[in-house]
Amino acid sequence: QVQLVESGGGLVQFGGSLRLSCAISASIHSLNVMGWYRQAPGKERELVATITERGRSTYADSTEGRFTIGIDKNKNTIWLQMNSLKPEDTAVYYCHADQLYSGEQYNFWGQGTHVTVSS
Repeated sequence: QVQLVESGGGLVQFGGSLRLSCAISASIHSLNVMGWYRQAPGKERELVATITERGRSTYADSTEGRFTIGIDKNKNTIWLQMNSLKPEDTAVYYCHADQLYSGEQYNFWGQGTHVTVSS
């Protein structure tokens, strides 16, 4: 079982920045894809950004150019730098990782951290 613990959420003004971190209980090298998702009130959970163990990243159209995802392999941590924040970025942000084992994919989620962007 892989445990994920997010930190770094909070309240920020329009145009501000926040950095989220996700501490992972397993070695980064044992994981397939890691990433961040978010869920705004009344909406479905959506992809924010993903990154592979080798550092290959992808972004949602709404976050590309403003958000950056990265890995700290020494600390088994992934992070999300969020710049130029907008009120529509307000959501609960979840860390996710998946692991491949014996042909099966296992998904793990953190408990979420709240991000609120005021206008």
